[in-house]
Amino acid sequence: MSLTDRDKATVRSFWAKVAGNTEAVGTNALSRMLTVYPQTKTYFAHWKDLGPKSVNVRKHGKTVVDGIGEAVMKIDDLQKGLLTLSELHAFKLRVDPTNFKILNHCILVVLAITFPAEFTPEAHVAVDKFLAALALALSDKYR
Repeated sequence: MSLTDRDKATVRSFWAKVAGNTEAVGTNALSRMLTVYPQTKTYFAHWKDLGPKSVNVRKHGKTVVDGIGEAVMKIDDLQKGLLTLSELHAFKLRVDPTNFKILNHCILVVLAITFPAEFTPEAHVAVDKFLAALALALSDKYR
């Protein structure tokens, strides 16, 4: 599933709204993932507190959503633009790429809750396709 020029424009426009709210979106998405999919906690076992008010959850959630914002800027060549992150997740962190899809789902839910008027069906489809392409790019070094 490739991103059309219209999809890319929709993602860029929508993500501009998210940009001012990255900590809240990231914290909520990461907290949701850790609660709904408890198997993902294994990657964060070194954190004492995995609750939504945890400094680590807030910090990492913001890092993830800020990283997605960086990916939006590299939307025309995600594989090249995310090479370093792909290598980090594959070789150092050893994150199962299935978890990218799980987090993407949680991000979509949080976006729909946080931006109900802006997260139109068109925005939903475009952001979903973008997050799928992002997950694929991050999984590149696993092959």
